[in-house]
Amino acid sequence: MKSIIKNIKHPYNRFVGPSLNGIFLLIVFSASAQVDSTLLKRAPQDTTIQGAMNMDAVYNRPFLQVGKLPVSVGGYIEADYQYIGEDGITEGHSFRVPRMTIFIASSIHSKIKFLSEIELEEGGEEIAIEFAALDFSFHPLFNLRGGVVMNPIGAFNQNHDGPKWEFVDRPISATEMLPATWSNVGFGLYGKNYSGDWAYGYEAYLTNGFNDAIINNGENRTFLPASKANKERFEESSNGEPLLTGKVALRNNNFGEIGLSYMGGIYNTYQDDGLQLDDKRRLDVYAIDFNSTLPWTDTYLVGEFAWISIDVPETFTQQFGNRQKGGFIDIVQPVLKGNILDFDRATLNVACRLEYVDWNVGTFRETGGNITDDIWAIVPAISFRPSAQTVIRLNYRMMQQQDILGNPPAKISGIQFGISSYF
Repeated sequence: MKSIIKNIKHPYNRFVGPSLNGIFLLIVFSASAQVDSTLLKRAPQDTTIQGAMNMDAVYNRPFLQVGKLPVSVGGYIEADYQYIGEDGITEGHSFRVPRMTIFIASSIHSKIKFLSEIELEEGGEEIAIEFAALDFSFHPLFNLRGGVVMNPIGAFNQNHDGPKWEFVDRPISATEMLPATWSNVGFGLYGKNYSGDWAYGYEAYLTNGFNDAIINNGENRTFLPASKANKERFEESSNGEPLLTGKVALRNNNFGEIGLSYMGGIYNTYQDDGLQLDDKRRLDVYAIDFNSTLPWTDTYLVGEFAWISIDVPETFTQQFGNRQKGGFIDIVQPVLKGNILDFDRATLNVACRLEYVDWNVGTFRETGGNITDDIWAIVPAISFRPSAQTVIRLNYRMMQQQDILGNPPAKISGIQFGISSYF
């Protein structure tokens, strides 16, 4: 229950120590505090964004600019409460601040941009640099990006900011099957083009990537998020082989966006100083994502589904699956818009998330019976947006999780309340 509901405190994605980040942030905010508040203004967003696509999410955020300085600052915070029980047993009331994220951006030149995303998790207990890259624009269809990049598998990995979602928890498939906020050091190309109501774009990156932890981990299952604990991936590849991530997306202003993405490469350390240790073993991930707003009801639909194939050594037991699948769909229906409680342009929504993950797709070799290491969840929600950048959300989570042997599932349910806002 803890790993799904409370998002276990995995020490993932840490490559800058808390002390160094703390000093850096202190300098930034101390400098900002000395600037007259009248000099603060909203920095303009990327002027190329019109009918923004998921690939634009990294820049499509609110920023504050300090005077005439070439640096813009922004961020968001999340805080929540939950009361969750499993099979009638509860750990009681729980409060947390799962994350506070700082954005720092700079336009070095009209065609050179820098952006970084620094996340403080669990009340500052853990600090991560999730994105820190330079972008060089040569042509709308040909741009170079290098640094710590967010691998564009699916849509949620790039478009994960808390204030954009009506639900307290991130999708299970994005956090417990795919490694949410999965970023690596590398280089890549991206581009997009518009033609009337249509837009299309692509991204392709070569980065460091996964390691043997996806099958050697404390979860006792094939578990891609375990590789986030490998801090050395920000310094070197675990096996000398690049991870390829690519995505193509098509958007129509009237119908929405659909994206197809792939991520794959060798994950294991198959040699050491020229000595062959194992065969090369591949990992391949395919994903489809979509979002659309139905014009006659303003119903917003967003979701993604992913399929994973892993070459697991035959010496491993069958609890380590070589195929996985899972995804989610959110349905968000505005029911009231306008001046609500003296908030102009406020919105009251009802919503529901449907999600499913199967960590071990297949059958037992001995019996032919189904391997049932899976989970499903239904999360109805009510959300109030006093502004587009702030959300207050109330969720009721219902889940059932089944073990590998197909025993009666654990039934998990409870209330979650949270707030999230850009600042």
